[in-house]
Amino acid sequence: MKGLQYITVFCLLLVSTLTTAQDYKLPPYQKFTLKNGLTVYLMEQHEVPMINVSVVLPAGAIYDGDKAGLAAFTATALKHGTQKYPKAKLDETLDFMGASVNSYATKESAGISASFAAKDKQPVFDIIYELLTQPTFNAEEFAKEKQRALTRLAQAKESPRSVIGSQFDKLIYGDHVYGNVTGGTTSSVTVLDVADLKKFHAANYVPNGSAIAVVGDFNSKEMKAELTKLFGNWKKGNSQSTNFASAPIATANEANVLLINKEDAKETTFIIGSKGVSRNNPDFVAIDVVNTLFGGRFTSMLNDELRVNSGLTYGARSSFSALKNSGSFSISTFTASNTTEAAIDKALDVVNKLHTDGVDEQMLTSAKNYVKGQFPPKYETSGQLAGLLTSMFWYNFNESYINNFQKNVDDLTLDKAREIIKKYFPKDKLQFVLVGKSADIRKIAEKYGKVKEIQITDEPKKKAF
Repeated sequence: MKGLQYITVFCLLLVSTLTTAQDYKLPPYQKFTLKNGLTVYLMEQHEVPMINVSVVLPAGAIYDGDKAGLAAFTATALKHGTQKYPKAKLDETLDFMGASVNSYATKESAGISASFAAKDKQPVFDIIYELLTQPTFNAEEFAKEKQRALTRLAQAKESPRSVIGSQFDKLIYGDHVYGNVTGGTTSSVTVLDVADLKKFHAANYVPNGSAIAVVGDFNSKEMKAELTKLFGNWKKGNSQSTNFASAPIATANEANVLLINKEDAKETTFIIGSKGVSRNNPDFVAIDVVNTLFGGRFTSMLNDELRVNSGLTYGARSSFSALKNSGSFSISTFTASNTTEAAIDKALDVVNKLHTDGVDEQMLTSAKNYVKGQFPPKYETSGQLAGLLTSMFWYNFNESYINNFQKNVDDLTLDKAREIIKKYFPKDKLQFVLVGKSADIRKIAEKYGKVKEIQITDEPKKKAF
């Protein structure tokens, strides 16, 4: 009887979760643009007396040029202080309020995220404005940060998982700016100086092409007036003369294998992949559902075959890393050196099975329910909603992605899924990155394509082949 009760409760919870997912809509918000070009989003959420802020700027690694890591260092150095808030005062002020303000840079953009009590909005917004417009780039703090980064980069050379991502990006993107190494390399970081940061900041930390989203406990009319007064003083910059990321990306005309030797390796870490899709691809939701089946969850086809059925690895997954103008598709896992060939073959078998057998109705229904169940929790908090709004700005999609999400998932048919597989899931001319002991796996690597061998200590080159 108790078992029946548990089953009943579970079923009710499942129905409740799916019903909530079906009903989820993006809360109302305001959007406006200041005279200097800064786009502002305001969304009131009064359940908790907190405010979350997300800022996105055109200041990512794609603008590094030949100074890899410049965007990342510039973003980090914002918190080294300003004239009004030297680092010690900045840290003390935020700590006293219990507020958090973080800066970061990604491949395409830079940003600031903040969370604080609604009563502290005036001093925190003042700090955010100062960090964006008046950083001092303290030379002493920069020297410390630089030394920490060089230590991290040296340590990363001991970890296959730390180096394989940037090497894969170089293999896929080549000379394109999407191949830029966000965290920098030892040689590029060594020569960076404060003057580089100041120049990068002046060129890229500008209001035009940027956005700020504010979500939380406030009055929109009052907040609009406050932000207009404060951020309206941000001097408009020269637009980027060239949209580097929009340049075409060469497609590989054959399968290639980048073999990275780690002499003491007892296992092989590998990525198999190719070019993928941009974030605003109209089939983005359908691709996500199919990838969930293929390799996007623990019970996926990939994980079942490589972990559960064969025991070749502790886990295997696939993903689409979508950017503004392009993206990549990858299958990633690791295995013992002596099972390298078996693991790669099994992964390729699963790819071929996806194309030859497709998916059935039961599989598709399962994936749909999983994706719908995971969807609302991604946008529950004010911080998540603020990040969503700046993502909508950056990747050029609107609230229909949220409001029509459940319908778009439900509308995916078997026939459409087959089209998605054929169009977006590559099976030919794949690109491989293998990190392991070359002496043990070199002959295996040759089976999958043209091989180029490097050392794990080597820095990513603009063109792997």
